[in-house]
Amino acid sequence: MITKANWLVLLMVLMPLQAFGMHIMEGYLPAQWSLAWSVVFIPFLLLGIKSVRQQLAQSPERRMILAMVVAFAFVLSSLKLPSVTGSSSHATGMGFGAALVGPMAMSVVGCIVLLFQVFLLAHGGITTLGANAFAMACVGPIITVLVFKILKKSRCSLRVALFFATVIGNLATYMVTSVQLALAHPDASSGVWGAFLKFIGIFGLTQVPVAIVEGLLTVMVINILVQNDFIKASSIFSMNSVKSFKKKGLAHEKR
Repeated sequence: MITKANWLVLLMVLMPLQAFGMHIMEGYLPAQWSLAWSVVFIPFLLLGIKSVRQQLAQSPERRMILAMVVAFAFVLSSLKLPSVTGSSSHATGMGFGAALVGPMAMSVVGCIVLLFQVFLLAHGGITTLGANAFAMACVGPIITVLVFKILKKSRCSLRVALFFATVIGNLATYMVTSVQLALAHPDASSGVWGAFLKFIGIFGLTQVPVAIVEGLLTVMVINILVQNDFIKASSIFSMNSVKSFKKKGLAHEKR
């Protein structure tokens, strides 16, 4: 039974959204930087398409998981706090997706999410799509998986590893976004480095608590999915890991 999971996804889809500009907004990056980040993103997108095709060829039922990941990321990254001019602070949903479908597939998921937000919510932009997708859908998921694997090898519990991996992956996204903004809009006196420190300093005030909340939410949702047998194995969870995750969850409930 996956009743809880179904209700959770339905709740996320129906949740009312408040509109503010988010990601890096349309027209905020000079043309040369928009083009450059788009070129950087394309190889990741191609690898992502290959990853998605391979997953669907091996398990056609993974369409449901991919759809859930898209819905989760769409809703979560649409809830934001006004922050830096031309952008904002928000959760990404990329850690959750990377845990289920892998970091490469998230480049496709992230691109779909960003396009939906551009056309449905007027968030982000077409000219800034490459920059936004690279920061959120490439760097974030890759860092999340790397941190998870490192923490797992250090005998950290799966829940703790997933929490910190998601938090650090979220913050890594905003490190990259700060670099992108600083390169495009260097400070008049202190240059790119000075602009970066200003951008990351402002982001930090709102993004750190947002990242922590996203980490907790990701662990909670994956726990629900595991307990309801929705996840048998995933990109970073082996069968043994899922069984361990589930046993610890059941032990906690008995207490």
